[in-house]
Amino acid sequence: MKNDGPTTTGGGGGLLKTLQKYGNSYALIIDKAILDATGITPETQLRVTIQGSSLTLTPNNIGAGPERVTESIKKLRPAYGEMLKNLAK
Repeated sequence: MKNDGPTTTGGGGGLLKTLQKYGNSYALIIDKAILDATGITPETQLRVTIQGSSLTLTPNNIGAGPERVTESIKKLRPAYGEMLKNLAK
């Protein structure tokens, strides 16, 4: 599978990309720099929306995420553990 690198467009900004054949479908190759800039990983679910002829990809990991929630609980538990137990009753 050939990877077309990003090419800046002349007028509207952004990148020009072409689809690549992938089995019976087509795939859009997303460059590592774009993944890093958006925080998207290969495991990130992407929400695909269509408006007119525009296709929008949005990471479906809006919010804290399970790792960050676990980390926050570990920090809060020593100071607020008893209070959280009482609230859970």
